[in-house]
Amino acid sequence: MPAAPAPHVPVFDDDPYAADVLVDPYPLFRRMLAEETAVWLSGYQVHAVTHFDAVHAILVDHGTFISGAGVGPVNLHVTPNWRPQGILESDPPRHTPMREAVTGVLSPRAMRRLRPGFDAVAERMVSELLARGGEVDLVRDLAEPFTLEVFGDALGIDREGRAEHLVAHGAMNFSYFGPDNETHRRTVQAGEHTIDYVMERCARERLAPGSMGAQIWERADEGLIDPERAVLLVRALQSAGLDTTIIAIGNTLRLLLDHPDAWARLHADPGLVRFAIDEALRLEAPFQSFYRTTSRPVEVDGVALDEGAKLLLLVGAANRDPRRWGDDADAFDLDRNAGGQLSFGMGIHQCVGQPISRQESDALISALARQVARLEPAGEPVPMVHTTLKGWTSLPARLAAA
Repeated sequence: MPAAPAPHVPVFDDDPYAADVLVDPYPLFRRMLAEETAVWLSGYQVHAVTHFDAVHAILVDHGTFISGAGVGPVNLHVTPNWRPQGILESDPPRHTPMREAVTGVLSPRAMRRLRPGFDAVAERMVSELLARGGEVDLVRDLAEPFTLEVFGDALGIDREGRAEHLVAHGAMNFSYFGPDNETHRRTVQAGEHTIDYVMERCARERLAPGSMGAQIWERADEGLIDPERAVLLVRALQSAGLDTTIIAIGNTLRLLLDHPDAWARLHADPGLVRFAIDEALRLEAPFQSFYRTTSRPVEVDGVALDEGAKLLLLVGAANRDPRRWGDDADAFDLDRNAGGQLSFGMGIHQCVGQPISRQESDALISALARQVARLEPAGEPVPMVHTTLKGWTSLPARLAAA
């Protein structure tokens, strides 16, 4: 990695991992996007890529921009990982059988079988909240319990202890995609108690027969993956379908709280929910950033890089790049074609949990759209402060029944 950028590369002294920037990174992203090349972050001695085309090109070129050296700032080819590397931090050929195993479990046919159950739970939970009347918390009372129930059941993890362990465990894991700062250490401390619980529940004998987790183990029986990778895949699937789904639901609802006209359109036509979800994923990416490492000398976004250079990919910025999305890239537009947004990644490392995450989000927000005529703020939302994830821990709201 170079000790300094080339003369033409803009230098930014800002800290993208400062707490206030993590809550609202978009002013910094706009300044970075205004530059013609990738930028240099002096505090971290790394190039940051914000432009949509450049980030997209990096994501689809897994041979040049590898994940096996870690998707965080630490180069795992130099500093060994503290735990076995899972599907997100593996390159072919190690990555290939893991991806095939998960893809088979999350087939379109499997998703169709799960959807009626998701719909039933969503309708029940929304009805129960409406029956309570008054104010609710759209994250704590809805997004979290819904996702913990339907995804936990689909994965096959027993219900006892889910709420106390699973969300904190995912947040801890994803915090390693950023630097070792106060925010990271606080997140790790809050999740350390979850490690034994999660690893025990990923074991074959603890998973419900016929569940997605059990099906991963069947791939091990068939010889597609070894038992160690089966545990890692169940754990990866748990995080991919849970934490980021809760965040994606919360981010969508936060935007709809701010846009009552859009909510009125969804209430009149719940078929529009999937477009609202895509636009929310674009505008408020649950994953804001992660890293890749170059496997050879290469030029990217106007910058020449040596082999072994770390790159910070700011997906949250690329999803708002005016070059790709127009001058209103910072606006929530239900009519925008947000297909191709990068929140789930691209290429062979595209989020393995995307199919089930979309089903969960659509089921819950569609149930709300059918049953709730008006969705109104009822207090100040509480932002999540995390090195990599961006969402809300609390969204107070008032629901008016249809």
